Amino acid sequence: MEPKTLQQAILYFADPANCREYLVARRWPDGVVCPKCGSANVLFMENYNRWNCREKHPSPQFTLKTGTAMEDSPIGLDKWLTAMWMVVNCKNGVSSYEISRTLGITQKSAWFLDHRIRLMLGAPAAEKMGGEGGGPVEVDESFHGGEPKNWHLKKRASRKRNSEGKTPTEKVAVVGLLDRDSRQVRAKVVPNVNRETLQDAILENIEGRSTVYTDGWRAYSNLKTLDYVHETVNHLEEFVRGEVHTNGIENFWALLKRGLKGTYVAVEPFHLDRYVTEQVFRYNNRKMTDADRFDLAVKGMVGKRLTYAEVTGKVAGVESF
Repeated sequence: MEPKTLQQAILYFADPANCREYLVARRWPDGVVCPKCGSANVLFMENYNRWNCREKHPSPQFTLKTGTAMEDSPIGLDKWLTAMWMVVNCKNGVSSYEISRTLGITQKSAWFLDHRIRLMLGAPAAEKMGGEGGGPVEVDESFHGGEPKNWHLKKRASRKRNSEGKTPTEKVAVVGLLDRDSRQVRAKVVPNVNRETLQDAILENIEGRSTVYTDGWRAYSNLKTLDYVHETVNHLEEFVRGEVHTNGIENFWALLKRGLKGTYVAVEPFHLDRYVTEQVFRYNNRKMTDADRFDLAVKGMVGKRLTYAEVTGKVAGVESF
């Protein structure tokens, strides 16, 4: 019987055979095929817990981790799957220190493992928000990061001051869109909140003729010329005017900030995109059971790779939201 709770998951995945059975059913529902050539002519070698492709090509042997975000990881599947269950089902996230204590691995390994799990949770958008009926969509921007007054003295001294003698902030901008009909949200890190940047995000994600609700930020001022019905709420005077508000996306920002400030505490701007992806996944699948949410996350592991050199910025990697 497949697990429904964290306690059941720990016991269930402690057996390598259960790990194999669970992952094979999600990755290869129609039968195991070679991830390199696509051939179904494979032989399972039970003593080595791997398959051998009978077609002639380099490196014919493969495991469940091959071609996934778990590839080349020395950490066992029992710990991988337990950590994944915790990440996708803890409402405010789970820190690498807690993963480290729970699984008995180093904090450095847990931190790298967490980032690869977050990579699994990202999925390309299927279609634009609003739909053919031009449903309502809330759009807002948010800023995340520490203030210079909280920096270490050495870090403050290394930052150049501007012409007014003030140390610049390192807050990072994130734009978010919430479809009121589907209650689904999309969010991503953006370089700034200028008109061109925000309008590109809107044009890319929202169908024309949809109703767009925003605050009074001037970057949204010409959305009506882009074939949208645009309504604004001035937060200096009011927060709600009938159906005109951005309370839905503000709720998502509250959840995101709660995780960043309360659980992860210190998140570098370079990594913020993956933390946003993690919260988007949990928010959009909040109506699912823990088991179904975990099942969906497992299905997203194939075809994604994040090396330690990429996650630490030593080499350029492909990031997706």
